[in-house]
Amino acid sequence: MIILRYIFLIFPVLLVAQTVDTLKDATSEGYVFFEGDSIPTIELNEVVILNKLNFGNREDRLRYLILRRKTLKVYPYAKLAADRLDSLNNRLAMMKRRSDRNRYTRMIQKYIEGEFSDELKKMTRTEGQILVKLIHRQTGETTFGLVKELRSGWRAFWYNTTASMFNISLKREFDPMNVQEDYLIEDILERSFRSGLLPRQDSALDFNFADLTEKWATKAK
Repeated sequence: MIILRYIFLIFPVLLVAQTVDTLKDATSEGYVFFEGDSIPTIELNEVVILNKLNFGNREDRLRYLILRRKTLKVYPYAKLAADRLDSLNNRLAMMKRRSDRNRYTRMIQKYIEGEFSDELKKMTRTEGQILVKLIHRQTGETTFGLVKELRSGWRAFWYNTTASMFNISLKREFDPMNVQEDYLIEDILERSFRSGLLPRQDSALDFNFADLTEKWATKAK
């Protein structure tokens, strides 16, 4: 099979070469008013500061590079799956008749199968498992849950059983807080987003990359 910030101190610095007697806050309008003067404020984007990569040995570095290569290959498919799911849900929300909803869902299923099937067959086991994790990252739902929602429970069970035969669990979740490999995947994504190598798509899951980095850095000591 082929296939995926945070907090830095931002200080708007205002240099005022006069005595300030009265300060009236009007930042909602984009200005800070001083008595007899006004200075426009500037909103800055959130800045992501990433630590320099350090590896304990050559094997750790090699594992990271292999994981990076696989993640970069898999991520576009996870992002595409999330985009398709979002479009599907938005379209279904506008349909009142169940027959129309079922017809449209079947059409999307066939489209996705045709779009993904050939590429999925080329993926390795590890790439397939990374894809399953990233689909959970992008959508907030496991691949098993999505299959079960769009198809019958029996088909979901069959898919999961088949995938398990190849050491791939469709129920696998993306858990960067507790699984080191998942944290490394998130690190790879953040660095790729910053460099423009991958288009950013924020995770549907609730975690903070700065907290993740602090935890794993502390654990490594």
